[in-house]
Amino acid sequence: MENKKTLVIGASIKPERYSYKAVKSLLEHGHEVVAIGAKEAELDSVKIHKTPIAFENVDTVTMYISEKFQPEYYDYIIKKIAPKRVIFNPGTENDEFAQMLEKSGIKVEIACTLVLLSIGEY
Repeated sequence: MENKKTLVIGASIKPERYSYKAVKSLLEHGHEVVAIGAKEAELDSVKIHKTPIAFENVDTVTMYISEKFQPEYYDYIIKKIAPKRVIFNPGTENDEFAQMLEKSGIKVEIACTLVLLSIGEY
């Protein structure tokens, strides 16, 4: 399996959150994980940053923040991160941003990271 460095936006240390479950599952599946969340924290080996960091070699960005909080990340994701794809998890769908990503040559997936991992389609 290919290691796909993944940026989780909306990461949380609360076990009931899907972003928490995604970080754990990504790590279990052997992917390198970097994260941004509302609070500085650590989840296993992953440092959750409160502010956007110019991470390098990110394959996938997986979104866990609602559409209304995404505009501040548009330029950051497209210009600084420039991933191969962005996954919009349930509840994070954003047609405007999806169109911007596609125009920039970034693949858009409306999917659940947890499901993709569980069926081997990540």
